[in-house]
Amino acid sequence: MRNNKLLHIITIVTIALSILIVSAFILFFINASDVMSSWKKGVRIMAYLKNNTHEKEFPELKNKIIDMYGVQDVTIVTKEEAMESLKNQMSRQASIFENLRENPLPDAFEVRMIASTQNWEKIEDLAKNIESLSAVSDVEYGQRWLGRFTSIFTLFRLAGYAMCVVFFMASVFIVANTIRLLFYSRHDEIEIMRLVGATDNFIKAPFYIEGMLQGAFGGVAGIFILFLIFAVIAANIEQSSIAYMFDIRFLPMEVITGVIFCSIIAGWLGCFLSLKQYVKN
Repeated sequence: MRNNKLLHIITIVTIALSILIVSAFILFFINASDVMSSWKKGVRIMAYLKNNTHEKEFPELKNKIIDMYGVQDVTIVTKEEAMESLKNQMSRQASIFENLRENPLPDAFEVRMIASTQNWEKIEDLAKNIESLSAVSDVEYGQRWLGRFTSIFTLFRLAGYAMCVVFFMASVFIVANTIRLLFYSRHDEIEIMRLVGATDNFIKAPFYIEGMLQGAFGGVAGIFILFLIFAVIAANIEQSSIAYMFDIRFLPMEVITGVIFCSIIAGWLGCFLSLKQYVKN
């Protein structure tokens, strides 16, 4: 490897870039999954009541909703409370409310689900059951943007799987060509070794070690570069106003170990494919 520094450096850099891209996808999926899990824990269904619903009906409606499967608790949000909350949230746009003659907001029930039952299918089923009540005019739980985000996330995940396969094969191809070039550059030396009785395994062992070292160095370099990029992004997020919304974390140690192991396997596989023709000859 010392005698062919440039060739090995190019191979290691190529593997590192492949690992960087693949690890970036994995990092995105891990943090996106964390965000979605936190959203699920905080999912609440808002059931808006019809304008002609009297306050005397609230206790009965509340009991009906509490008896539904998956409901943890129900809170009554009157139109007055909703308006006060809206004014607090839009304190800088207070002029909007000056010309309001009456409160346009409806009374509502805020429904929180049991954490163990919070998946999209059960949330949707509960929302439909609540909406079937005669006093309920509309139900909202962010189904539109949640559905879109879930679809986009699934699409990115499929694209990530495809990218992982492509870059893994690219790494294998790069290592295979590097080993092949090294093999042909040492062809005379290998022939002399065979003439003096060296076995195939003795001749191939250094090439396998080179391929695995290339994979290991490339994997470690890719993870290290990703960590530097992550540290810069995380520092900027901590200083911004969105830091309270979610926490981002780096790849877990088991994932890092798995990525480096796969990189080593790619180096070994590239060497195996390159020397397979040698075995036939």
